[in-house]
Parts: sequence; C-alpha cells; structure tokens
Amino acid sequence: MRGLERINELGRQDHFLAVAITQRRSGDPAASVVNAGVLDHPLTGEPIVAFVARGHTAKLKHLRRTPQATLVFRAGWQWIGVSGSVELAGPDDPLPGIDAERLRVLLRDIYAAAGGVHPDLDEYDREMVADRRTAVLIRPEHFTNNPPGADHQEDA
Repeated sequence: MRGLERINELGRQDHFLAVAITQRRSGDPAASVVNAGVLDHPLTGEPIVAFVARGHTAKLKHLRRTPQATLVFRAGWQWIGVSGSVELAGPDDPLPGIDAERLRVLLRDIYAAAGGVHPDLDEYDREMVADRRTAVLIRPEHFTNNPPGADHQEDA
C-alpha cells in the first residue's frame, strides 16, 4: 500500500512523529503529538498504523467513545494523513486474543515501528505497565497527502 510506504518515508525523516486527531465529546477535534509507526495487526496480520497511549488520557477517552482517528506525518513541507477505525489493546481496554504477554510484545513492536530504541527493554516494559499504556491500532482506510510537485491529492 503506497500510503503506508509514504508514512515510513516521512516518519524516518522526523522521528516518526505524527499529529493524532481524535474527537471530543462536543464533536470538536482534539490534537496531540505521538510517535507512530506501521506494523502488522497482532491478530489479523493486516498492515496498520499504531501508537502507544499513556493510560487515563483524554485521547483514550475520545477513542473509547469514538473509535476513529487521523494521524498526520510530515517532514519539511511533505505530509501524509491516514484516517481509519481504531482498536484499543491495553490493561483498561482488553482486546480478545491479546493477553498480558502479547500486549507486552505488541507495545515493544509499536515502539520499534515508530523508530524507538531503548537501552533496557525490561525497564521499558515496567514503565508501560506502570503508565497503563494502551496500544492504539488504526486500520488505514483513507490517505490524504501532497506528493512532490502537487498541491493536494486525496486517495480513496
């Protein structure tokens, strides 16, 4: 999928930082910055875009109520947005088929896909548990970007 390749291209250029857009109860958008990456869904094997969210955040409350998100990756003036439905997997958001051990591995996989390298993965695991971290899995359903030489393009 070309959109996912573009996410990786731009992500590598700017630490896999993305603006995450969720929906407040009022319907207004809420934005935050996350590290996100492309990997295979832990249950289906389909390619997804994912990030790890700290427990008890507004972003998770928004996603529980409205499981849709948009991520926008950029490097310089080039950017790509990906939107889609969301699944959550975490201590406060059980996902059938993802037990505690599988969640531990999934959080590491997302971290690595987003360019993360940790000197002590056991410490990383402890931090994830202490922070009640949740995997946010986004099924890529719509891409919007500005490819080189174009002002704006939408792909269905």
